[in-house]
Amino acid sequence: MKPEANLTVAAIGEQGLLKILHQFCPSHLIGDDAAVINHRSDHSLVITTDVLVDGVHFSDGMAQPNVYTTSPEDVGWRAVAANLSDLAAMGATPFGITVGLSLPGTLPVSWVERLYQGLSSCLEQYQTVLWGGDVTRSSLLTISITAVGEVQPQQVIRRQDAKVGDVIFVTGDHGASRAGLELLLHPERQQELDTVSFQQLIKAHQRPQPRLDVPPILREILPEFRVGGMDSSDGLADAIIQIARSSGVGAKIDAEALPIPLAVRSWVSPEEARKWTLYGGEDFELVLTLPRHAAEQLQEKLGNSGKIIGEVSIEPEIKLSDSDLDLNQSFQHW
Repeated sequence: MKPEANLTVAAIGEQGLLKILHQFCPSHLIGDDAAVINHRSDHSLVITTDVLVDGVHFSDGMAQPNVYTTSPEDVGWRAVAANLSDLAAMGATPFGITVGLSLPGTLPVSWVERLYQGLSSCLEQYQTVLWGGDVTRSSLLTISITAVGEVQPQQVIRRQDAKVGDVIFVTGDHGASRAGLELLLHPERQQELDTVSFQQLIKAHQRPQPRLDVPPILREILPEFRVGGMDSSDGLADAIIQIARSSGVGAKIDAEALPIPLAVRSWVSPEEARKWTLYGGEDFELVLTLPRHAAEQLQEKLGNSGKIIGEVSIEPEIKLSDSDLDLNQSFQHW
């Protein structure tokens, strides 16, 4: 695909841009949440990079003076959590991260210190090390993190490994982060919720928990480890679409089984709750495809933190029962 000289990134969108960029990478290293490098016969390195931009991925009142949704500590936590979620989505155990910062000269040093306090808090919780990084001057505040983990080659989770007859299993609730963002952008809506629900939704947005607890359970209950999947950082619907496209299959989703948080279900209309759950994004949960018997065991292990929501089908369509919502639209950054 050769773009015209005057064609813009916004015109072709994220997926169009990725098609162009993929031609510069070895085909076997792209298409998942992270790259898998086979450096030893018994273990592979897993490497992922994520960039957060002020005013796009977080709002601390600097890029947008009237918008404040994320403290420096929460920015640091979310930056680490996003990368660790990618490692969890590949079945990997994290080792460490490097951090690249682009900072305006007017940024208070205290802001950077608080950022690193949030980074460190998340790293400590998941026994991961900060290895170092780089700092440069910029008019725009950005944070780039590269995370490295390790996985046995036969235990890698890939988007392309969904099989017809597998069930679709999701960890956690979806839509809570989007609801938390709504409350942060419109604080006057706090009065519409009880205190516990309000705090749960805010925490879901500001302090997401990467599901590094899941791969060890999968290795325990499924020795042959036939698992497909990815994380849901760009939304539940997007994850299902990406898995189906990569595997050349379709999906049938039970609308009644969608993992809508109780706080969201009781707060907004059923239509709004469903849209936030499918398209809200930044929940950093896992969407997995695996045999039903294994999914049922996983659900038993996770309790209320996971459920079966559908099945992989041979028809290359993504259908949501009892709904006219178009699931075949993918998240785009532009």
